[in-house]
Parts: sequence; structure tokens; C-alpha cells
Amino acid sequence: MTAALLVVLGGAVGAPLRYVTDLVVSSLHDTVFPWGTWVVNAAGSLVLGIVAGLVTAGAPPWLATLVGTGICGALTTFSSFGYEAVRLAEDGAVGAAALNVVSSLAAGLLACGAGYALGIAMA
Repeated sequence: MTAALLVVLGGAVGAPLRYVTDLVVSSLHDTVFPWGTWVVNAAGSLVLGIVAGLVTAGAPPWLATLVGTGICGALTTFSSFGYEAVRLAEDGAVGAAALNVVSSLAAGLLACGAGYALGIAMA
């Protein structure tokens, strides 16, 4: 199977998963903070870390293409993260914008690191 097809198949899973997750998470609260984007980015970072750990420990490389690039690439969104941070700041919610930036980066890095350790341990 070609790499491009693996990415397309993964994207076909990740994109709707992102949409549904954002809808569900957004329906659970009434706040300006972009929790839907925060959750998909943290979850995608965790999954990517797990996949990287698995591949590092010997899992087939196509797993990184299918799940890492395809699913996680479509699930996560740096553009929405950036847009939402700027929108919050422009709307006067500077504290929420700063919290979004700092907590998203911290959660993503921690989730990816934890996922990597978990992936290594699972292999």
C-alpha cells in the first residue's frame, strides 16, 4: 500500500473524529475557551507519542504513516489553535488566550512524551 493511500485512509478517520469530538466537547460547556480544539490536540499528541514509541521499538513504519500522519494529522489542528488564541485576545479575553496557548503547548508536549513512554513500554 502506498504512503499516500495510508495518509488518505488515516485522514478519512481523523477528520470526522475531530469534528465529532469538537461538537461533543463544545456541547458540554458554555465558555469562550476552545476546549474542543484543546482536547483534540492533546489527544492527538498522546496518540502520536504512542505511535512514535511503538515504531521506535520495532513496530512497522507504515503505522507512523497511517496513524501519525493520516489520523493524527487530520485530528489535530494547529491553525484552529492559532486562530482561536488570536480571536480570544482580540475579543479582550487575553487571559483565556494566554491560558489557551500555554496549556495547549504544555498538554501537547506532556501527552506526547507520556505517549512515547507508553508506546515503548507496550512494544
